[in-house]
Amino acid sequence: MPDPVNLVKLCVGADSVQDLLDWHDSQRHRYPPGRTFHVTRMWPRREAEVLQGSLYWVFKGQILARQKILALEEVQGSDGISRCAIHLDAQVIRTEPAARRPFQGWRYLPVGDSPRDLPQARATDDSLPPDLAAALAEIGLR
Repeated sequence: MPDPVNLVKLCVGADSVQDLLDWHDSQRHRYPPGRTFHVTRMWPRREAEVLQGSLYWVFKGQILARQKILALEEVQGSDGISRCAIHLDAQVIRTEPAARRPFQGWRYLPVGDSPRDLPQARATDDSLPPDLAAALAEIGLR
């Protein structure tokens, strides 16, 4: 079995993890119980590895959360173009902040380069301003 790999994606239209949670709540009627999904244009070539990983979300230049990838499904848009629906566990796990430059689409994120999960006790802490969190992470204090 190949080693797992994660995906990283900008959370477009969301400024915070709470925005993502609110979006999931508003769309819950569309998802199977315990799942959400995100539709993207490209299909991961490293499918077997991705299915063992998570999707890490970037908010305002910082990775702050992840969701476990459960499945990939081909879906067709109203324009007739095939896309990839990434089925995700509904649980959003907050992570230590990790700076990411803007990019389009998604990128592979090796497991060893992925930020650690925050302890459950800190999952609801107020987040630091992104610049401060990035500076602290850069010097190894966050």
